[in-house]
Amino acid sequence: MSGAARARQGAGRAAAAPRRGHSTVGGDRGGQDALGSAWTYSYSDQGIYSWEQARNYCRTFFTDLVAIQNKEEIGYLNATLPFHKQYYWIGIRKQNSVWTWVGTNKALTKEAENWAKGEPNNRRSNQDCVEIYIKRQQEAGKWNDEPCHKRKTALCYKASCQASTCRPHGECVEVIESYRCECHPGFEGDECDTGECLAGSAGGQGDSPSVQCPTLNPKGARMTCSHPFGDFRYNSTCDFVCPEGFERRGAGTLQCLASRQWSAETPTCAGRDRRGLGLGVLPPPSHLSHLLLLPKAPSSLGKVLGTPGGLREEGRGLLSWQEDGCALAGLGSRGEGR
Repeated sequence: MSGAARARQGAGRAAAAPRRGHSTVGGDRGGQDALGSAWTYSYSDQGIYSWEQARNYCRTFFTDLVAIQNKEEIGYLNATLPFHKQYYWIGIRKQNSVWTWVGTNKALTKEAENWAKGEPNNRRSNQDCVEIYIKRQQEAGKWNDEPCHKRKTALCYKASCQASTCRPHGECVEVIESYRCECHPGFEGDECDTGECLAGSAGGQGDSPSVQCPTLNPKGARMTCSHPFGDFRYNSTCDFVCPEGFERRGAGTLQCLASRQWSAETPTCAGRDRRGLGLGVLPPPSHLSHLLLLPKAPSSLGKVLGTPGGLREEGRGLLSWQEDGCALAGLGSRGEGR
């Protein structure tokens, strides 16, 4: 029976916790625990195996051979694991001439490579598996390609991410000490479960994104919106159309983004220049219903059908809107006006 130490990260203490067959670093199985009951690393301390045997061992008792995520993880493993003269197998193997992470079946990227100097050298053309140098005097933590039949210590990990973790509105990402959820757009929370219930939904809390954008109140433009998850929530879209004789300034369609902001500023409507007519910003629709702004006959320019609050006639063809300081000017024909 092997002896091993158990210590929580930062605690600076150790206690005997003997186990047979394997030891664990940072987890709930085996003898050594440096990171609580989160993502764990385990190694075989009672035997050494070929690469295939090592992988079978890891998949039987844990999740798989270790898949190295970053340099922080390499440093942690090198500092925590004991020295073994045969070193440790990890979860990389050459498949169809491509170095591949066997757990995900994804190719090893150039950015993720951590080879020792001069490696991989494929000596004798049969070095298709990868070991990691733990506590080696030179190039500790680096990788080396080796023949797969060689016998080494199995270095395994047990995942924190389960099939249901972060689902259905996020993806689970393993990190040392724990995991994190990368939420789908519009969802929030540690488990990506912060959302709103849709009416009549059988899915329960969190079926609808919680992200909401400011309510839109356009001046002068007609707005038509689609709200798949509720009024002005994530992925809502609003289209804007200006009345005849006026043109839109700004985007014609706005979308509510995961950042809680609209994709662009709210557009406005402005008059077009026709025969020298210079028009200002369009007043609110409640005022427009009382005005004949662009009659067909030039002789009728400037007629007022009603004088709602804030509007007055200033000579033939000249109107001003005083409510908020904006003005409609130059309504006279052939450039007549202010």
